[in-house]
Amino acid sequence: MKLFFKLWIAIHVGLYRLSGGKIGGAMRGFKVLLLTTTGRKSGKLHTVPLAYFEQPGGYLIAGSNGGLPTYPAWYHNLKSKPQATVQIARKVSAVTAEEQTGEAHAQAWQRVITASPLYEAYEKKAGRQIPVVFLRP
Repeated sequence: MKLFFKLWIAIHVGLYRLSGGKIGGAMRGFKVLLLTTTGRKSGKLHTVPLAYFEQPGGYLIAGSNGGLPTYPAWYHNLKSKPQATVQIARKVSAVTAEEQTGEAHAQAWQRVITASPLYEAYEKKAGRQIPVVFLRP
C-alpha cells in the first residue's frame, strides 16, 4: 500500500507540473498546490500535492494525513525547516511556514472546516488535533 501511495503521489506531481496544474490542480472540489519541503533527516527535497485554502497574505494547509493518527512527513519537515516552495498552476513561490496555534489555530481551523467538513471527520478519525499551517510567500 505504501508503494502504491508513493507511486500515486509521483504521478500526481508529474502530471501537475507537466500541465501547469490543469491536471491535478483540483481534487475532491479543492484547489491543489504542490508543496516542496526539505527532508529533516535526508536533506532531500520532497514534493506532495495538498489541498489549500486561500487566506489573505498566503495559504492555509492542514496536516490531516487522511485521518491517520500520525502527522504527515511534510509537517515534520516544515517544523524542522520552515522554508519551502509551492507551485500553484505554473507559478512557483518561496514560502515560509507558520504553524497556527491558540486563537490563530482556532480561526484557521474554522476556515478549513467551513470550506470542507471532511477535515472535521479526519480529526475525529485521527484522534488528534489537526495542525493548520500558514504558508506566507
